[in-house]
Amino acid sequence: MNANLLIVEDDDRVRAALRLAMEDEGYTVTEAENGEVALGLLREHGAPDVMTVDLMLGGMDGFSCIREIRREHDVPIIVLSGRDDTHDVVAALEAGADDYVVKPFEIKEITARMRALRRRAQPTAEPPPPPELALDADPDSPLLLSPEAGTVRRGEDDVHLTVTEFRLLCELAETPGRVLSRSALLERVWDRGHFGDERIVDVHVRRLRTKIEKDPSDPAIVVTVRGLGYRLDVQR
Repeated sequence: MNANLLIVEDDDRVRAALRLAMEDEGYTVTEAENGEVALGLLREHGAPDVMTVDLMLGGMDGFSCIREIRREHDVPIIVLSGRDDTHDVVAALEAGADDYVVKPFEIKEITARMRALRRRAQPTAEPPPPPELALDADPDSPLLLSPEAGTVRRGEDDVHLTVTEFRLLCELAETPGRVLSRSALLERVWDRGHFGDERIVDVHVRRLRTKIEKDPSDPAIVVTVRGLGYRLDVQR
C-alpha cells in the first residue's frame, strides 16, 4: 500500500512540483495551501503517514500549524523552508517538527528522511524489549516506560510523546548510566549520523524533559554531560 503524504505549502508551483515528484516516488499525495485547510483535512480524514509543512504560510503560520497538529496527532512532520536561521530551525523543532530541510532541496534527500521517519513510527521485527522500565521509582508518581506497548506513564497519567521523543527516550533507556553523544543519537534515532544537524538532538531533549522531568530546568533523568552528550539516570 502506498504511503499517504500531506503537503502543506502556499506556493502553487512548489506544491505542484513536490506533488509530482513524490507521486513518482510512490506516495499518495494530498495538498493543503494553508494551515487551516491542513487541520481540516486531519479532522476529516485522520493523520497521513507523513507530512511536510512550510513555515511561511498565508494566515496561520507553519509554527502554529505544527503546534495545533501536535495537540492531536503524532504524525511525522518535516519542515521544508527557505529560512535557515538557527532561531527558525529551533523554533520549528520545539513546536513539534521531527526534521527540518532548507529549500532548495533534492527529492532523494526528502524521500530518504521520510523513510527514516516512517521506519521509526512502525513496529519492527526485533525481539521485544522488557515490558516496563521504571525510570523514576518515586512511590507517589513513578515514571514508567513500556517500550513494547509504546507508552510512558507518570503515576496514573499517560505522558504523550511524539514518535521521535519516544524513540529518543528508548535509546537512552537502553543503556542507563552511559553517555550517548549527539552524533550517536542522530545515527540511532534519526538515521543521519554525522550528516545530521545536532541542534535537532538538543531541541528534542529539551522537549522530552518538559514532559518527563519533575523540574525541566534542573533535569535528573535525562542529564547533560558537558562536551560529551546525554545520559539517562534512573531515579531510585
